Formats: sequence, C-alpha cells, structure tokens
Amino acid sequence: MTPENTGNDRLRFSLAPVQALVLSYIVVILAGFILLSLPAAAAQGRLSLLDALFTSTSATCVTGLTVVSTRDDLSFFGQLVVLAQFQIGGLGIMSFSTLFALLLGKKIHLRGRLLIQEDLNQFSISGLVRLLRYVLLFVLIIESLGIILLFSRFISLYPVGTAFYKAVFHAVSAFNNAGFDVFGNSLESFSNDFFVQLVMIALIILGGLGFAVLAEIVQPRSRKRFSLTTRLVLLMTGFLLLAGLFSILSLEWNNPDTLGNLTLPEKIANSFFLSVTSRTAGFNTIPTDSWRVSTLLLVIFLMFIGASPGSTGGGVKTTTLAVLFLAMKTRIKGYDDMEIFNRRLDGGLALKAFSLVTLAGFWIISITFFLSIFENFSLLEMLFEATSAFGTVGLSTGITGDLSNPSKGAIILTMLLGRVGPMSFALALGMRHSLPRRRLPEGKVVVG
Repeated sequence: MTPENTGNDRLRFSLAPVQALVLSYIVVILAGFILLSLPAAAAQGRLSLLDALFTSTSATCVTGLTVVSTRDDLSFFGQLVVLAQFQIGGLGIMSFSTLFALLLGKKIHLRGRLLIQEDLNQFSISGLVRLLRYVLLFVLIIESLGIILLFSRFISLYPVGTAFYKAVFHAVSAFNNAGFDVFGNSLESFSNDFFVQLVMIALIILGGLGFAVLAEIVQPRSRKRFSLTTRLVLLMTGFLLLAGLFSILSLEWNNPDTLGNLTLPEKIANSFFLSVTSRTAGFNTIPTDSWRVSTLLLVIFLMFIGASPGSTGGGVKTTTLAVLFLAMKTRIKGYDDMEIFNRRLDGGLALKAFSLVTLAGFWIISITFFLSIFENFSLLEMLFEATSAFGTVGLSTGITGDLSNPSKGAIILTMLLGRVGPMSFALALGMRHSLPRRRLPEGKVVVG
C-alpha cells in the first residue's frame, strides 16, 4: 500500500462516523415525518407532507421553528411524537441509542465509540462510556427536577393531568433547548412569573453547557482542575449572558410593546430570559415581532454564536468565538502563540474556528438570498429566520408559517446543517481532500 493510499484510507475511516451521524439524523427525521403524516397526529384532518417534514426536522434538530401550532394543530399523539424527537435529538441520536445499549448490558465496540465521539464532539474515545452514564444521570435528575418545579407552579393554573403534561413537555423542551411549547404563545403568559422563568432559565443553561462540562463540574474538584474547554465554556457563557442582559435591557427599556410598561424587576427578569434563550432555546416572554431593529440584530448575533460544544444547542459554539478573539488579540499584539489560562493553543484552532464561522456565515447569507427570491418579507426578517434555523434556536418574527414551499425546504436543510454542524455536514457530503505528497514552495499574498 502506498503512503498516499494509507493517508486516504485513514481519511475515509475518520469520515465514516461523520457520515453515519448525519444519516442517523436523517433516519430519525424520516421516522418522525411518517408518524406526523398520519391522521392521528393532527388535531383535525392531517398535516401536509411538507409541514410534517418541517415539524419533524425542527423537533429532531431541537430548533422550535413551527409552520403549524403545536398546541392547536397537533393531537396529543402528534405532540408526543414531537416530544420524543426533541428528547432524542437533544441528547444526540448516537448517544441516545448507545444509552439503550448500555441499559441492555451490551458492549460498545470501536465503531460505536467513534460515533459517540462525533456526536458529543469529544477529543478522543477514551472515557466515552463513562461520560454517557453521566449523561443519563444528568437527564434523569435535571429533567425530573424541572418537571417537579414546573408542576408545583402549573398545578395552581390547570387541572392535575394538564399541569403534569405541560410540566413534562416544557421541562424536556427547555433542557434540550428545543423551544417547542403547548401554550400557543411560547411563555408570553409568564412575563411576570419569576418562578417559571427562573426554572426555564436553569434548564436552558444546563442543557447548553455541554454534557462533558457538566460531568467535569460535578466531579470532586480536589481530584483535578477544570479542563481548558470547561473554563472557556464557563467564561464565555457568563460573559454572553451578562452582555446580552445589559444590552437588551438598555435597547428595550422604553419600548412600550416589550419592557416599557414593566416594573424594574420584571424588566431585568425578561431581559435576562431573552439573553439566555436567544442563543439556544427559542422561548420568548415578550413578543418577538415587537422588538426594536437593534434588538433583532443583537439576537441574530447571539443566535449565530449559540451554545457550547457537545450540548443540546446549536450555533458556531462559544469556544469558537473565544478562539477567534484570542487569535485577533494574538495578531494585534504581535505574539506568535495564542495563550489563555497559562496554556498555549495550537495555531490550527484559529484556522478551524475561522473556517467554521466562514462556512456558517456563507450558508446563512446564501439562505437569506434564497428566501428573498421567493418571499416579500423584509431583509432583516429573512436574515433572522435563516440564522434562527442555523442556530437551532427557533425564535421567529412570525414569518415561518407564511413561507412558501421552496423557502420551507431551505429552512429544513438549514436546521439539519445547524444541528450536525457545517464542518461535519460538508465532510459527510464528500468534501474530502487528498493528503499532499510534497510540500510546495511558500508564496506571499498581500492581505488587508
């Protein structure tokens, strides 16, 4: 075997988990599509095939964009299908299937570990089974606590059965950053309910941190320090939450349609809720179509960033933004290496982060251009929709249900790409490269 073939074989082996991951999401989407196409899934009649596919994709990719009302147009069976899909999609399809294998006592072989590694966005296959056990524990504990807390509040508003169902649906939706609701207006009815907002905020943040980060946090700190990834995730998450809070508070302070008529505590609570949900979840307590243009632009930026690696959320991820900031700082100061927390980062990380952001930005702009061909909405509304789909956020200015069929198809593809990641999606579609046989002479190009 020649060296070139050896390199290509290694490349094909590394691409196999990526392609299997994308295929697994497509299979689950198609399964949900079939179930949602049944008459039993609709409250009346049946969903159109395109609407069923859109809803299935949005649920599996934990997005929350809807072309039909989850409360009014889906039956109880249809809502359960959606609930199951965003639970599976939020955990990661390969991780979810492997959890069942573990519960049945089956051994996880190399191929399965590689798929889990890709699904959870980990460096290596070492310790993945232990991590999955933590994942199962986190899901059971966090979602159960969320259900209990929400039920304790909803029991005063609804009959017992209805209160329990709503608690289950919204706790699971929040932890998986799905954004689906069965209230009909997201959480706008709870704009002055601090308890419900706080519970949902906690579930969303925990789901968006990433399972590996959560596993590291709950381990005894005396054993070892937090990893560099965990420290970066916590730093960037805190920074983005506070920056979003103060920005939204200042931008919407006097807007009579959003925060203008609320008390100071209510303004702070709703601004913080929007700061949390804009990056990942897609719930809203104040009408999205009433936000100022400046707020919409800010939320677009937050949706583009998204959650953290290995989490239930989408976007280009918080650590990607951190690496870009470090690269710019390094370049401006004229240093050779990126440094943070007394550690040096590999220069290839900056190239990977830049490539990821460029691919994501190019895709969003392309989809916005595509929407502009078929729709008469404003450019900002279409950009907001495209970014929300890519970031698997689910916020909308209200145009989703009025999109034409070609635009719905474009949003479906964008939600899938946003869930598996643009780099993984490109590799799965066959954008491969051959390993170079020789190193070419260096050339120089003027930049900037």
